[in-house]
Amino acid sequence: MPDSPHDSLADTPYMRAALEQARLAWDAGEVPVGAVLVVNGEIVGRGYNQPISARDPSAHAEVMALRDAGQYLANYRLPGSTLYVTLEPCVMCSGAIMHARVSRLVYGARDPKTGAQGSVLDLFGELPGQRFGQVARLNHHCVVTSGVLADECGAMLSAFFAERRARLRS
Repeated sequence: MPDSPHDSLADTPYMRAALEQARLAWDAGEVPVGAVLVVNGEIVGRGYNQPISARDPSAHAEVMALRDAGQYLANYRLPGSTLYVTLEPCVMCSGAIMHARVSRLVYGARDPKTGAQGSVLDLFGELPGQRFGQVARLNHHCVVTSGVLADECGAMLSAFFAERRARLRS
């Protein structure tokens, strides 16, 4: 799905909040990816990568933010919400976003290895309604905006992996 135009002034504070979550992941020795879920201008869910410390392969930032928001809102469906994440979601997280009925996804840096919003796959690229004479295969779609604070999000990941490689060499 083509990116939607975005108002970076409106999106920037929430992406900064996601970057704060990413910093918590870094401090915990996890890959620094962070996410926040927003409903009506309020952050209702926060999460950062923690698959190592939680011993849980599904404990990605997006899933953690969705879980947090689900508990806060007492609902597993999150219509009308916007998920801000510092890195393009993977297939697993994209599936969780779809099942949670998130209305909008905003991410910072692209992920050329596992990104499922256009870098490797494009799961939300299946448009609702008719496509090439066939019914679209996915029942939920959300608007995707990419590149919000992409340089900062990418720089954090690059610095984390550079630090990790330097530690391994010494």
